[in-house]
Amino acid sequence: MRLNQKEKEIGSYIGRLLREYFGKGPGAVFAMVADPYITIYIKDFLTPMEHKFLKQDQNFTYVQKNRDMLMETLIPEITAYIRMNIGVDVKEFYYDWNLHTLSGMFVAVCSSDYSNLQNSYLNQELVHEEIVKVSEEAEKVPGEVISYLLNPRTLLIIRKKILVSIEKELISLGNQEILTIAKRKLEKRLLEHHKENFEMYLHARIENAFVAWDFDLDKSGIVFILQPK
Repeated sequence: MRLNQKEKEIGSYIGRLLREYFGKGPGAVFAMVADPYITIYIKDFLTPMEHKFLKQDQNFTYVQKNRDMLMETLIPEITAYIRMNIGVDVKEFYYDWNLHTLSGMFVAVCSSDYSNLQNSYLNQELVHEEIVKVSEEAEKVPGEVISYLLNPRTLLIIRKKILVSIEKELISLGNQEILTIAKRKLEKRLLEHHKENFEMYLHARIENAFVAWDFDLDKSGIVFILQPK
């Protein structure tokens, strides 16, 4: 099967899956396969009920929690579909929603071995330095930062060894959900604060920024959706 056909089928599948579970499908889904990554960018996605909740700021967290709960069921279905139809096993899976822009991002990592991957782009080291600043303000300097410009519109950044001791303790006590919500809010605010520098280094406007974590692996994934100048 040709690559663009695979991407179209993944996008169609995700659209149907979201419609099945949420009662309303997204306006558009853009899937991209860039071995060992599969990214799925979701646009114009908000159910009528969520829209009513978001009119009241105090219900913003409720919508996030509800989506997180549904994702616990969706992720195994998505990874099973990728295994059966793309022929690869998903080793890591990250997701995030930007409710204010009605968008979402799924990232499937199909290999945990980054050693043979080569990817460089203009001002990559400056982007990494800015990511380190964001991470240091939020928690601590990452053990490692890796980034890949998957196409002119999609930049993926992986951070390793980012959790501090108090976060690890919260996780061990079963507080992953509240930690995720707090970190989302904090790190997105910091990414917005540093947005001007990122845009200068990347020579692009950042249309959307997503951030997610795998607490078991002590890793984080950040995706910038870009509009090149």
